[in-house]
Amino acid sequence: MEEKSGNIKKRWITDWWPNRLNLKVLRQNGSHSNPYGPDYNYPKEFESLNLSEVKKDLKELMTHSQDWWPADFGHYGPLFIRLAWHSAGSYRIYDGRGGARTGDLRFPPRIDWPDNISLDKAIRLLWPIKQKYGRKLSWADLIILAGNVALESMGVNTIGFGGGREDIWEPDEGADWGPEQEMLSGKGRFKEGELEKPFAATEMGLIYVNPEGPEGNPDPVASAKQIRVAFERMGMNDEETVALVAGGHAFGKCHGASPETFVGPDPDSSPVEQQGLGWKSSYKSGKGPDTFTSGFELTWSSTPTKFGISYLQFLFNYEWELTKSPAGKHQWVAKNAPALIPDAHDPNKKHPPMMLTADLAFRFDPEYSKIARRFLQNPKEFEEAFAKAWFKLIHRDLGPRDCYFGPEVPDQTFIWQDPLPKRNYELIDEKDIQWLKEKILASGLSVSQLVYTAWSSASTYRDSDRRGGANGARIRLLPQKDWEVNHPEELTKILSIYEKIQQEFNAKQRNGKKVSIADLIVLGGCAAIEVAAKKAGYEVTVPFTPGRVDATQEQTDIAFYSAMEPLVDGFRNYLKDSGRYLPEYLLVDKAQLLCLTVPELTVLVGGLRVLGATYRYSKDGVLTETPGVLTNDFFVNLLDMGIEWQPADSQSYLFKGYNRKIGEMKWTATRVDLIFGHHNELRAVAEVYGASDGREKFIRDFLKAWDKVMNLDRFDLKWKRV
Repeated sequence: MEEKSGNIKKRWITDWWPNRLNLKVLRQNGSHSNPYGPDYNYPKEFESLNLSEVKKDLKELMTHSQDWWPADFGHYGPLFIRLAWHSAGSYRIYDGRGGARTGDLRFPPRIDWPDNISLDKAIRLLWPIKQKYGRKLSWADLIILAGNVALESMGVNTIGFGGGREDIWEPDEGADWGPEQEMLSGKGRFKEGELEKPFAATEMGLIYVNPEGPEGNPDPVASAKQIRVAFERMGMNDEETVALVAGGHAFGKCHGASPETFVGPDPDSSPVEQQGLGWKSSYKSGKGPDTFTSGFELTWSSTPTKFGISYLQFLFNYEWELTKSPAGKHQWVAKNAPALIPDAHDPNKKHPPMMLTADLAFRFDPEYSKIARRFLQNPKEFEEAFAKAWFKLIHRDLGPRDCYFGPEVPDQTFIWQDPLPKRNYELIDEKDIQWLKEKILASGLSVSQLVYTAWSSASTYRDSDRRGGANGARIRLLPQKDWEVNHPEELTKILSIYEKIQQEFNAKQRNGKKVSIADLIVLGGCAAIEVAAKKAGYEVTVPFTPGRVDATQEQTDIAFYSAMEPLVDGFRNYLKDSGRYLPEYLLVDKAQLLCLTVPELTVLVGGLRVLGATYRYSKDGVLTETPGVLTNDFFVNLLDMGIEWQPADSQSYLFKGYNRKIGEMKWTATRVDLIFGHHNELRAVAEVYGASDGREKFIRDFLKAWDKVMNLDRFDLKWKRV
């Protein structure tokens, strides 16, 4: 059937109303979309894999060039390193999104980014391996493993490999990759010269920076400034940045054999007969020596399939002059240099050393230059630094070490894995739990305080990189203890009460039992909810599973957690700065990071409001006459047509609710509260909880959702070391 252009598809709701709050991210990649079914246990499958056999197959594949996509230098290793790097390298610290953990590089938009041209071919080259091992080896793991094995096959002593990345089955639309509508444009993400949060890449469709220089300006010093910002926002310091780039550019080449006009559309815009492959080039053969990828045409090293320091030697041993690639891109050639660089496909050809503007940044930026020169003078130190930085690059979104599987997981732990002390004491039992609940409830702390503190601890979790959460009780450490949203001054008092209860309990034990502050914080919230439900006429037991431990300050990455500090939290009705986004959008964004469904999001907000667990215990959104009682009043009063809402500020963030008959003000709320009455999908769920027969269901559903959030980071329970 002939491909047609124009009006060939139906219009979706978001086409008609693009500004409507989209809840799709809370429904994507559920168990219903996994063809292996809801009982599929990927870590267990991976643990049964013969990893040595997989690595053997990968090494064999790498040196068998395929006619349909020939290997540069007869080795696919450099291509697989790029594949793994670009899968992992889109990670960013502000929301933990991007990265390699779900294999979403296979889907739009990432597979269609200009920075990822030809990675569709790399994935297809790996299909025989994936086909052989099937359900035991995810694409997410295979992509990273291929890069790791490639390094090993070319002389790098890697630190190891942790498996456990489970594939998703549809594009992840949770990440905001930027406001630009055109690829390789970045002006929309800068405000007064500063890259806005949460972005890390400087242009749409890149994972880091424009290699040609900022907006194509071949200025190495200006490039260094953008490189530093981009890598910092991806969790890398200067030393790790230099090690990664100098180590990565020891291998392979860039491709720009022709002008870009010869290159066809991206994979998702290509015709069906190309079977998901994109960027088909009409220049000569379109492959091998005629390939277009980035538009640059150069090889960095004289040994592009062997790890070494020739990249650093060339960088500092030559002076450089500006030139252009066949595609018209700015790049640099070594002055008066002999032809030292092998050709990727013709053994009789040699080329002079060449570099990108982004490479010269490591020579002309003073701080980068110091590190790069030190690595040049100490090759062993360089190799170790590269191996360490590479391990971090490909594992930093995998989560704590409990989430690593397979025989090559190293014994060493790193601070970016959020290490925890091993529990060396017996757990509390049901009798102890009851005693502790009574002590907490008699401490003078209110229901609102207990719930707020527990939520503040647990809701730091984000599933994007599996960091944060209640385990470790990092809320009592820098920087979380000083976060504005956590009520720092009050938090200190609350923690001192928990510490006294802990000391009293631990001191009276004779059988090795202890209780952690982390467990007490969660238990306090659970006890408060039981009291609040009882006041509403329902006897409930909130689930509680002990076993959390207390992290130390030395086990906490202060810089990283400082970047995680929320400026908005709709669950607690906290707003400091929502930036370019509406607060309700950020509420849905946070709900996705907490793995919540639409009903779970709805019931949690309604429950937290009536419990009075709002920032500074504000009355905004607390739509009940009995705060601290677990009723469905939030929904009943929000849906009351006897109330008329009017903006109370110029930003339409605060609102006042007036009795329609007498004009008297009854309630105050934020737009985060009102969205549950305005948005028809959220309202449909709110109506379930606001109905006359919805009271008990509301309580039951709230308890389940609360328990889910309290245990999101309990990987010790989730995996039970399969």
